[in-house]
Amino acid sequence: MFLATDLDGTFLAGSTEDRLTLYQLIESNHDIQLVFVTGRGLESVLPILADPMVPRPDYIICDVGATIVDGEHQQPIQPLQSDIEHQWPGEHIVLNALNGFDRLVRQDVPQQRRCSFYINQDELEPLIPDLIEIANQIGCDVIYSVNRYLDYLPKGVNKGSSVQALVNHLNINHKRILVAGDSLNDLQMYLQSSWKGVCVGDSEPALYEATKNKDNVLHSNRLGCGGILEAIEHFELLNLKELTAGVRPKARCGKSELVIVYHRLPYDEVFENGKCTQQQPKSPNGIIPTLLSFFGPERAGAWIAWSIVGKDKTAFQRYTAVNKEQYPNLVCSRVDLTKNEVDIFYKRFSKEAFWPLLHTFWERATFNEDHWSVYVEVNRRFAQHAAEESAEGALVWIHDYNLWLVPAFLRELRPDLKIAFFHHTYFPSADIFNVVPWRHQIIGSLLQCDYIGFHIPRQVENFIDVALGVMPLNILEREGCAPRFLTYGCAVGLDQVTKAVEVNGRRIELGAHPVGIDLNRIKKILDKSEQQEKIEHVRSEWAGTKVILSVERLDYTKGLLEKIIAFEKLLEIHPESHEKITLVAVCVPAAQEIQVYQDLKIQIEQAVGRINGRFSKLSWVPVKFFYRSLPFEDLVGYYANADIMWITPLRDGLNLVAKEYVATQGILHGHGKLVLSEFAGVAAELRGAILTNPHDRHDMVQKCWQAINMEDAEAQDRLREMFSIVEYNDIDRWGREFLSSVELAVQRQQEYSCPI
Repeated sequence: MFLATDLDGTFLAGSTEDRLTLYQLIESNHDIQLVFVTGRGLESVLPILADPMVPRPDYIICDVGATIVDGEHQQPIQPLQSDIEHQWPGEHIVLNALNGFDRLVRQDVPQQRRCSFYINQDELEPLIPDLIEIANQIGCDVIYSVNRYLDYLPKGVNKGSSVQALVNHLNINHKRILVAGDSLNDLQMYLQSSWKGVCVGDSEPALYEATKNKDNVLHSNRLGCGGILEAIEHFELLNLKELTAGVRPKARCGKSELVIVYHRLPYDEVFENGKCTQQQPKSPNGIIPTLLSFFGPERAGAWIAWSIVGKDKTAFQRYTAVNKEQYPNLVCSRVDLTKNEVDIFYKRFSKEAFWPLLHTFWERATFNEDHWSVYVEVNRRFAQHAAEESAEGALVWIHDYNLWLVPAFLRELRPDLKIAFFHHTYFPSADIFNVVPWRHQIIGSLLQCDYIGFHIPRQVENFIDVALGVMPLNILEREGCAPRFLTYGCAVGLDQVTKAVEVNGRRIELGAHPVGIDLNRIKKILDKSEQQEKIEHVRSEWAGTKVILSVERLDYTKGLLEKIIAFEKLLEIHPESHEKITLVAVCVPAAQEIQVYQDLKIQIEQAVGRINGRFSKLSWVPVKFFYRSLPFEDLVGYYANADIMWITPLRDGLNLVAKEYVATQGILHGHGKLVLSEFAGVAAELRGAILTNPHDRHDMVQKCWQAINMEDAEAQDRLREMFSIVEYNDIDRWGREFLSSVELAVQRQQEYSCPI
């Protein structure tokens, strides 16, 4: 079947069920060729191509027939496009000929090889003879539709003529052609008697009138896609019942009311002697325990994560329990991935393509189409698992950039679900993110969510900035960022943030939810007698100098090398600091197979060696560098004894180390100082930190020196302000507020009526 369809009011209209049925019928049947035939300009069609719910057309005829391109790359179909171009006198010739017709208002929409205007019917009627005469003089046709739109087109060019040209070019069987539309500028598509046609429900009366005596045209009462489905059945173009029976097999409806989709399992898998055992997760940030806390005895739930399948795939267990006593109704649905799939999906593609880009190091990003294919397939499988585990109307909470495409697959499989997404990493502005070759697919997928969360308002607005370049958004609500977040006080501050948008008739809400930490875990560690002994031991080791602590993972985004070089500069210009300060740099190892990290490690070690070689004394080493992972208990001991915490990422989504330090010092009623990069997300939240620009070595030195010389009274005041924020906005509050925001967003979405 060859389906040539108008868009607005036709292919993009109809009930949700009819649209999904038709769209999935087209996507699953390669014998159907789809052609968009629209009055929109090509630029205005591109946002539709980014909607993952809408099937990609084989061809696009736009500009009321004046543009003909292929659907995959939007390249002109030759010689058809050249023939039209030769018929077009040129925009300026048309506009000059119409000079003086003040009632014609040029449409401010993309348009090529045509000039389009607004004019009401009563204003148009006295001008018709003159407008037709001008059209004849300059070699144009003129079309009027929907009592508003006037188009000057190349002579003999319209939707019908361009469909005809394409049909001839492709040698299409006329008996298999169905055209669909709803307005008078679609009329020319119905004049070919060998084609079947449908005027969908709520079509322009003039179109009904012009086609009322045509046996090959069905007048349907069903809107949009419903009318097209009725025509397919009416004209017996396809066996609709047979095809739709297998098109959308309903995903098995599960029992889970809440489904977490996270790349990590809620436990660590440890392989010993060929057997896999479960252990408590080592991650100190508390996110996993917080997410687990929502699965109480009354709530049935599922956790979707990947696990490596061995050589014997039959031995792989899809379902595992987490803790039958604490979470009797929670099950892990494990996505079976091979080691190679994990390496490509997570270790290579996510880290080599998306990680550097998200942190604004776009020049370090490498994009591989084959790796993208693996990424897409893994996301599809995550979505399939989520769809099968979710109860009717369940909430599915998806986490982070590894799973960007899950919302699109999931919405198609289960349109009944409530879909929420939280972005744990930084989200960059459009000038950075637009480097991604697949940005349309990614943004189109995320906009299938009901709610999207980020750490801070700046990241929300960056997402909106990117989305505005992909498809038209109607911003419904904005609100002030203060007093919860800094406005003009740091690089990631913002005054106003978008709270709700409308996309294709759907209301989508967004929010800023900086992740908190588990203070109780730190309190329990500090209360242990053996921990107190460790703290005293570290204190005795560090006695006699002010300790500046740095803790970060080995990564070029963390700014460790820049910080060490700044420390060297500080020692140069402040010789009075020698033997009085020590930089303790804890660097957590990164993946060994990634060369860029190994190169960075060498650079850091060389810088540390140079500084210690220049400035060390018999009784003092200025930089103590530890390249190792430390148990969280040991880190808490370091936090407790550090006079200054120096955290200087070049870009960071949030940074929980800063909060852990503040929490430890606050619990102990200390007076530690936090020197913090203004490019860390947490900088927009922690009032009281000394903010620094890690790209400015002079500023780094100055702010560190300020902390070194700060009086205890001021330090205590600053710490008290930061601790109150960290203590109140802990990890539990983060989770509760996020889920509450999702539920309210879904409620408001159901009440929302998109204005016509």
